[in-house]
Amino acid sequence: MSIADTIVAEFDHETTTTRKFLERTPAAAAGWKPHEKSMTLGQLAAHLANLPSWGGSMLLLPELDIAPVGQPPLKGPDFQSTEALLATFDRNVAEARTILAGMSDEEYGRPWTLLAGGQQVFTIPRLAVARTYVLNHLIHHRGQYSVYLRLQDVPVPGSYGPSADETGM
Repeated sequence: MSIADTIVAEFDHETTTTRKFLERTPAAAAGWKPHEKSMTLGQLAAHLANLPSWGGSMLLLPELDIAPVGQPPLKGPDFQSTEALLATFDRNVAEARTILAGMSDEEYGRPWTLLAGGQQVFTIPRLAVARTYVLNHLIHHRGQYSVYLRLQDVPVPGSYGPSADETGM
């Protein structure tokens, strides 16, 4: 089994699960946030919808500058509606999946560099980028989002088995 086969299987599971969370986005609560330092529910949902697109920019290019000198920092889309959110997510998932599936084991081993303001933050193999900055990052923010949903009294779907809402606990 190739690295791509393994990554794509994990990507499919995690993005299918994440979509279930995004489907439950309460548009009326898009401006709500649990703490003054937190993202709003809409910002976090939009970030989740955009995260799969990082697979393309991170895996096809040798580097990414998240704060290019003389330009505004990279910014994802704003929340518009649950329907638009899902369309963005689905498009990003399809594009990222194609990229992940098309990479060879050799390509997954090639270095990738994160820059901020032209300064190197780190260089790691592209496989580590796929795992850490695409998959783990998605899982991390989905966990945050589950708390946002819970605090809005929205039933939370299960990620790796049924949730308390799905089992009637």
